[in-house]
Amino acid sequence: MKRNKILIVLSILSGLLPGKIISQEPALIKIDFDRKISVIDPNIYSAFVEPIRTVVYGTIYDPSSPFADENGFRKDFTGLIRELNIRTLRWPGGNYVASYYWEDGIGPKDKRPARLDLAWNQIESNQMGTDEYVKLSELIGAENFVCVNGGTGTLQEATNWLEYCNYEKGTFYSDLRRKNGNEKPFGIKYWALGNEVDGPWQMAQKSVEDYVSWALEAQKMMNIVDRNIKYIASGASNYKPDNGWIDWNDYLLQRMAGKIDYISVHRYATEALGKDRSFSGMMSLGIDIDQKIEMVQALIEKATMKTGTKRPIYISFDEYSGGGNNLTGSLVLAQHLNSFIRHADIVKMANITMLSSLIGNSPEGHYKNATFHTFNLYSNTCTGTALDVHTSCEKYSNSVFSDVPYLDVTAVLNDTDKVVVVNVVNRHETNAITTDILMQSGAFQGIAKISELNGKDLTTRGTKTEPAVTVTSKEIKFKGNTISYSFPAHSLTQIIIPVK
Repeated sequence: MKRNKILIVLSILSGLLPGKIISQEPALIKIDFDRKISVIDPNIYSAFVEPIRTVVYGTIYDPSSPFADENGFRKDFTGLIRELNIRTLRWPGGNYVASYYWEDGIGPKDKRPARLDLAWNQIESNQMGTDEYVKLSELIGAENFVCVNGGTGTLQEATNWLEYCNYEKGTFYSDLRRKNGNEKPFGIKYWALGNEVDGPWQMAQKSVEDYVSWALEAQKMMNIVDRNIKYIASGASNYKPDNGWIDWNDYLLQRMAGKIDYISVHRYATEALGKDRSFSGMMSLGIDIDQKIEMVQALIEKATMKTGTKRPIYISFDEYSGGGNNLTGSLVLAQHLNSFIRHADIVKMANITMLSSLIGNSPEGHYKNATFHTFNLYSNTCTGTALDVHTSCEKYSNSVFSDVPYLDVTAVLNDTDKVVVVNVVNRHETNAITTDILMQSGAFQGIAKISELNGKDLTTRGTKTEPAVTVTSKEIKFKGNTISYSFPAHSLTQIIIPVK
């Protein structure tokens, strides 16, 4: 028995078993203002909405609700969402769009047909259509991002939709828009050429050869209607063990470089873990996001170099999951946002699935859920230039990923506000991690503002009266180039440091 106790103590000290970190050297975060990655595109703070079950109907749009405005949108929803400063709103799908005929959703509502949505086997009333989605974006202060039907849809339908939205007047579809109450064009800038076209779950799935042929023709036709729009090609989303998704993206990029502005990346990172939903597993998902981005970035660099195009191609990471209305989910979202900031040079758009996932729903009205608080910390604070941060800390491994740093760190230099914003996720389930933050140039003094997101339980879902997470604020005085701080276990901490 005595020998077993000795072995357990030695295991804890060596990091083989979870235990308190004893007598460790402080972790180190180095921030160098000269090591700039890129200016962060605010469009990484965007969202996606698709009418699946109650995602739209009942949650966002519900004319029968006591919370509804004159247009049928729930004021308790739009009021809260406006606080998040969503930059773009991708709609209407998703898998849904692959059998969606956009003309079903325009004109008098009592004349709109109810259709069977083949993607989700539900009846679509078409009460939310183009004009309504544009109105929703206006209500929440977001730009529109339309995904056209790249499945059962035709080239002419895609072109007609753009004409309806963006052509001023004098044509059939532009005048139809005016007849429907919108005299001025919507001026929609972002247009996706289909959604997850490689997926066998998709209506009218295509091979990469067939998709590229269709998408090039769609771009050619749509470009005649409006030469100022940005095109998002449908990148691979079928992550099979053979890594064929890499070949799809490579083929697409080699042939569409010079014609597109973005390639989409869709990734629901829990796929990497199989059935593992342990806290340590969920806290490693940021590594998966980093890997997917870096592979696609390499393929983009290959295609642009091989084709010689001067038209830049970026990543639109326009579907990903925030993780759910609990503490673990909020930290998963923080890892995604950290990854987008770390890759600010290539990720210029990111749309969380779904817009409604950022809000909790109750009979008494909507409320700020766990993911709302995480998104809010980033979207309203982390603008400016992403910095290449060096982090030295203890690491762990699991069955999928090796050498996962316990601290997931990003830093953003905001020259306008004269601050650097440091975001730190402590992935450790039980241990606080004492850390020195070293600013490698300059002399600093003042008061740093700290916001800490945490909760008592890792997995319990929040409610309107019992939130899953809380955000607490405090200030610390500092002088010199180093700030020492202990990051609590299972937490997101944001430190805003004034700089000269």
